[in-house]
Order: sequence, then C-alpha cells, then structure tokens
Amino acid sequence: MVDVESDGPAPGLFSMVSLGCVRVDRQMTTTFKATFAPISDRFNPDALAISNIDRATHEAYPDPALGMAAFAAFLEANARGRPVFIADNLAFDWQFTNYYFHRFVGRNPFGHSGRRIGDFYAGLEKKFGAASEWKQFRRTRHTHDPVDDAKGNVEALLHMADLHAVRLPD
Repeated sequence: MVDVESDGPAPGLFSMVSLGCVRVDRQMTTTFKATFAPISDRFNPDALAISNIDRATHEAYPDPALGMAAFAAFLEANARGRPVFIADNLAFDWQFTNYYFHRFVGRNPFGHSGRRIGDFYAGLEKKFGAASEWKQFRRTRHTHDPVDDAKGNVEALLHMADLHAVRLPD
C-alpha cells in the first residue's frame, strides 16, 4: 500500500514531498517512509500545507535519488515476486511513484499497473458509485503522513477482504 504527498498536481512539473508504504498483512509493521527535496522550482503552498511543511523545510529534505533507491531496496527485501502497487488514489500516487522510479532508479519495481482500493470496494459491493464508501473502515487517522495514510488504507482493505471472504495474496 503506497501513499504519496506532493507540492503540486503533476510529477516533473512539481515535486514529491514524501512517500509511505505499508506491506499488506495483519501486522502492518513492515513500513517504509522517505522524504524528498524538490526537483522543480514550482510549488503550491496549499499543497505543502497539507503535509504540514513550508518550502524551506521541503528544500532541506534529502536527494530524491537516495529515497527512491532505498524504496526499491525495501520492495526487493519485502515482496515475494513483483510487488503490487495499491493506493487510495491510484492515478495520483502512481504517477509520482512511477516518474520518480524511472528518473532516479531507471526502472519501476511495480511494473506498469496497480490497484485502486475504491474500485476493489465498488466491485465487491456491485455498486459503481460506492468507490469512496470504503474509507469508513480505516482505523488509523488520515493525517497526511504517508505511512499513517497507507496504514489506514491497509486496515480498510483487510476489513473489506474479511467482510467479503476475499483471500488477498500472501
């Protein structure tokens, strides 16, 4: 489960602020977090405020190449086979993660696809419009710390799987 915070709406034009990942299992103790210095001069102060930081704080974060290399190593050490990218807002989180992996690592360990929790839930409920209703199953507060947010999303995903007797991959 991956969550991204950024300083704007599109990678390359704007920058990733932080990335969090929680391995999907009942313990939810295998986690990763990195912060990233900006890669662009452009930023939206309101987007930074969501992460509770200002531009000077963002500029002091580490080189993105270090964080992305560490994330690739984390995935290699903690996934069996190719990891599956799962997110709340797949279109947003995926675009930043994919761009940063290709720019700083030269490859994306997730490959070219991912899963969106809302679509999973809407399918389980057989109700296209239910794509946001799953958020009620989070236990960890949504703080915009990417690990907290990813953990809440794992909690919701596990609850949905239990509710509908769906076996998630090991």
